Amino acid sequence: MMGLNFFTKPGPIHSPHIKPSLRSTNKAHQPISYSQIAVSLYFPVPIVPQNSSLSFPTAHTHALSQLKMLRQAPRFLLSRASGASMRWGRQFATDLPSETATDPKFIDDWKKVMPNMDPPKTPSAYMKPRPPTPSTIPSKLTVNLVLPYNSVLSGKEVDMVIVPATTGQMGVLPGHVPTIAELKPGLLTVHEGNDVSKYFLSGGFAFVHGNSVADIIAVEATPVDRIDPNLVQKGLAEFQQKLNSASTDVEKAEAQIGVDLHSALNAALTG
Repeated sequence: MMGLNFFTKPGPIHSPHIKPSLRSTNKAHQPISYSQIAVSLYFPVPIVPQNSSLSFPTAHTHALSQLKMLRQAPRFLLSRASGASMRWGRQFATDLPSETATDPKFIDDWKKVMPNMDPPKTPSAYMKPRPPTPSTIPSKLTVNLVLPYNSVLSGKEVDMVIVPATTGQMGVLPGHVPTIAELKPGLLTVHEGNDVSKYFLSGGFAFVHGNSVADIIAVEATPVDRIDPNLVQKGLAEFQQKLNSASTDVEKAEAQIGVDLHSALNAALTG
């Protein structure tokens, strides 16, 4: 098969593989130039076998149909590969199998457009289903402490947690009413029997559900025993000095945030 030479001036094709007698001389079938094929196909020139009775324009038509099939092949293979990857991924998943969308009309429309791909899943489809609300108050509270980059506590059963809400320290026991609370920088205590774990939170939200599950979403959480008291005192003094010398509203706001944060850190260490 002969490739295109894109630096050749437009002109009739004279392939050594085509007999002169087979080249079209009909005025209705004028020879096709390299540039025409390069623009229309960007594909090697179709070659007519020596024992073929097809003229070159007819071979060009066959090449167009073959090119159409080749152009559709990657899309078909990609859709098949995507569907296979989804099926293989479900085999190795550790969570419960995800459920497909329940809207029949959506499923029918999806199959018409993308018949070789599974319908899309919502984020809840990849999560374990929440336990139902029990008829009686359970003995334990299930806590999840999640950071943007890590899961500190995942499904941990405890007796009680105390979160630093903006309205004050809020204790959460099993059977607590559903609540959403904004968190401020402060101390989170997790009570499990006689053991008490303490984390310093920089802020976030606490979601208490009716099924005795508490989701605590924080920007940052650090065990209290990993905080250096000397650095806290040093930082508090620096931001207090910045607050006293601030001349603009922005400088005052930034300094006040630093003072509030280090004051909360100091209270968590001394309390």
